[in-house]
Amino acid sequence: MTTTASPTTLSDALEELQAQLGGTAILATDPQYASVREVFNAMHDQRPDIAVRCTGAADVVAALRFARAHGLTVALRGGGHSLAGLSAIEGGMLLDLAPMDGVQVDPERRLVHVQGGALWSDVDRETQVFGLVAPGGVVSDTGVAGLTLGGGYGWVRRKLGLSCDSLVEAQVVCADGEIRTASADSHPDLFWAIRGGGGNF
Repeated sequence: MTTTASPTTLSDALEELQAQLGGTAILATDPQYASVREVFNAMHDQRPDIAVRCTGAADVVAALRFARAHGLTVALRGGGHSLAGLSAIEGGMLLDLAPMDGVQVDPERRLVHVQGGALWSDVDRETQVFGLVAPGGVVSDTGVAGLTLGGGYGWVRRKLGLSCDSLVEAQVVCADGEIRTASADSHPDLFWAIRGGGGNF
């Protein structure tokens, strides 16, 4: 069940949240709202009360803590490519990670560090410079995070497996607003869950 706050309440509290953000908090009255709330699947044409465009983990933490304090249900959008509408919400708060699209390749260790809003085209562009490939999706504008959470079928799956098979670790902002590193050695239950667990994670 989505909790919807009144526009007046959100508007009054918006300055408090904006002061904590590197990104932007957007209400339905903002000119940017239409483009930020745009959905991939028109069957899920939902309207959040507030959208937060996050530029880093600190923004995600601040937004989640704000949502908890104001009783807002939260939806998260990475690449925004969810057919099931998992990256849309009616009322509540939408966390938009699109500005967090950084990709950094470590060619010596054959690892790529990817932010939560990056698309597979972002990853492919950076890894190909080093002659590397990551097992991503079949559509280049699919989000890395969402595809990996769902398992991740891609062009090279027969040779390299699913996207989630190559996940080494993830920095996760949990619902309590705490940042945890999930890997085989750190929070292994959470690591197991995010490697194919889908929209619940």
